[in-house]
Amino acid sequence: MIRSMATAVNTMNQLQSQIDIIGNNLANSSTHGYKSGAANFQEMLYQQFNNDKGDTAQRQSPAGIRYGVGAMLGSVQMNTKVGSLQATNRELDFALTEPKHYFNLIRPTENGEQTVYTRQGNFFVTPVEGGNLMLVNGDGYPVANSAGEPIVFSDNVEKYTLLPEGILQVTEKDQAIREYQMGITKFERPNLMNRLSATLFSLPDNMDELGVTPDDVIVEMIGANRSQIGMENGQLEASNVDYQKEMTDLISVQRSYQFNARTVTLADQMLGLINNIR
Repeated sequence: MIRSMATAVNTMNQLQSQIDIIGNNLANSSTHGYKSGAANFQEMLYQQFNNDKGDTAQRQSPAGIRYGVGAMLGSVQMNTKVGSLQATNRELDFALTEPKHYFNLIRPTENGEQTVYTRQGNFFVTPVEGGNLMLVNGDGYPVANSAGEPIVFSDNVEKYTLLPEGILQVTEKDQAIREYQMGITKFERPNLMNRLSATLFSLPDNMDELGVTPDDVIVEMIGANRSQIGMENGQLEASNVDYQKEMTDLISVQRSYQFNARTVTLADQMLGLINNIR
């Protein structure tokens, strides 16, 4: 009975993690650029119980039984499917239409600047020194160009236009036109990325432990060959969370949690009966 309780408790702890993942997906079902996660489980170690080895008779049953000790969360896979596009008719709203492409942002840290990645394309402009404007995201992080530098232009702007191949065209009031190639990174293995927030990602910090290099994760910093970029202006990519699937999964996980909790209760009752035997 004690082993049954341990097995059930181990599984319940891992099911709680899955409930947290589903809850996070549901909470971000309306977050632009959000990619849902799905929990994958694997079995924990088994213990082998062999039959009496002194038995010399022909065996009619298996040599022993294997007793598991529960399930554990193996990995969390990110769903990279492109979400539906929502029209906003706003000049600085951009939506990527390729599943493995990400905007490049410059995030200040205690150790300097860090390049982070997002698919949330609702950008803004903020004043900077010299009477200029800088393109930033909702958190104030600068949007990087193809050279990894902030996109800065004059504050005398009249119109923003997205040209093919991810080029931002800025038209000033004196009709001067300037073009900026937006920084876009293509990831071959997006599931190795480190999730910083609902929509921000970075390269993993433990690449040596994973046995990978940046070249294994990043296919290319799209710059010279920009014909591969798919981007729409005046639209935002909606979350790819399937609300009905998440609710169904939540009900299933809750039932599994209840079954394991019931196992603990029954095992406790059986131990109580044993302790009361005189």
